[in-house]
Amino acid sequence: MTEAKTTNQRGVIAQNKRSGRAVSKDAASPKTMKDYVQVMMPEIEKALPAAVTPERFTRIVLSALSNNPKLQECTPKSFLSAMMQSAQLGLEPNTPLGQAYLIPYRNKGVMECQYQMGYKGLLELAHRAGTNIEAHAVYEGDEFSYSFGLNPDLVHIPALQNRGEVIAYYAVWRNTNARG
Repeated sequence: MTEAKTTNQRGVIAQNKRSGRAVSKDAASPKTMKDYVQVMMPEIEKALPAAVTPERFTRIVLSALSNNPKLQECTPKSFLSAMMQSAQLGLEPNTPLGQAYLIPYRNKGVMECQYQMGYKGLLELAHRAGTNIEAHAVYEGDEFSYSFGLNPDLVHIPALQNRGEVIAYYAVWRNTNARG
């Protein structure tokens, strides 16, 4: 009994098993997802790369919460975990940039948040690592040839007009940090 009182005085958060929502046992404890994000500011600041300010990232996360009410129903643990994954990678979640997404989903009756990186986030991470990735469509009217082997070769010259239908796609990866 004494242990429970001590725990409650420290502001430990319980979780409603039915709804998955946080239940505060102390007036000073976070009650909303916005409160949790504000409490996590020091950790967000530590996790973010220098290129992204904690204030900007926090505004983006709070905007995601207001734009998608289902995120507010997620368990704090799952939401904060997904948010921190995005922060650690320095990718903006739920923005038109399409780098990353905080996705609410129901898991055994409990609303949880899942982190998902978009393909534009993968491209951003590759770019930061000194890699250039290009993807192109090949049309019927284009000049296109390729060969494999010890000396692979790819030639694509787009037609200036009447390109026709798409017949193929390809991607090229180059390490821009490579020497030589």
